[in-house]
Amino acid sequence: MAAPDVLLIGHVARDLLSTDPTGGYRLGGTVSFAAVTAAALGRRPTILTCAAPDIDFAELPAEVELYVLPSEATTTFTNVYTEEGRIQYCSTRARPITAADIDASLHHPRAALLGPIADEISPDVASVFDEETLVVATPQGWMRHFDENGRVHGKPWESADEVLPHVDAVVLSLEDINSDLQRLTAMVERVPLLVLTEYRDGSTLYRREGDGTTRVTRIPPRPAREVDPTGAGDIFATAFMIRFQETRDPVEAARFANVTASFGVEAVGVAGIPSREQVLAYMQEHPART
Repeated sequence: MAAPDVLLIGHVARDLLSTDPTGGYRLGGTVSFAAVTAAALGRRPTILTCAAPDIDFAELPAEVELYVLPSEATTTFTNVYTEEGRIQYCSTRARPITAADIDASLHHPRAALLGPIADEISPDVASVFDEETLVVATPQGWMRHFDENGRVHGKPWESADEVLPHVDAVVLSLEDINSDLQRLTAMVERVPLLVLTEYRDGSTLYRREGDGTTRVTRIPPRPAREVDPTGAGDIFATAFMIRFQETRDPVEAARFANVTASFGVEAVGVAGIPSREQVLAYMQEHPART
């Protein structure tokens, strides 16, 4: 069996449509958006997830390879967008994913994205990959807790010390750190690359240099006509991972990811995720400012 190209680990989600009284949903979760993005960019995505038997994967591209671990429930979210930001509720959660769930045939992908959405990936998963695999983590799911009503709140990343030594890059948002940049300090000291996404303002790249200092680079945005922001960070993280694995240039990868995510928010769900050709054409027409 050939090793996976791009391996995506985390829960798929049922994203309930708050405007649909019949309880309709669309497929969500970091790995779902990541799989569509990887396919659109010409790569071969493999998802390892947990879900109940009744989950519908029809929204995923046909080329996505699926490994679905059995679970009594599927992680289910409701997203409510307000002028003050997003409010999330989680009504059910699938079972956790541990290193023992990762078959040996999945240990050698070209790139692996750890994309928890409900604190479901155990820290030992990060250590199963060989040195040639580019491992990227989006820690938002490790930085969430749920109150008695299921409302999602932020918390410190408690497993960071166990995960960070085994990853090459971390991608997270201002929302994940409640806009407190001081929370980045400990992460930047432990991982070679960290990218902070900043909504309409683009992103910031933090690179740890050999002498222990940190180099900070602002990556300007592509202006977008926002229709649906859900999944923008997941699109960004996947595009960054793919382009960095291809070029080993983090600035190029972050700019590529900015452009990819900006197209992604211009339509509902995954409909706006662009092709590689669209992204590269835009970058060629709008060269980076030097």
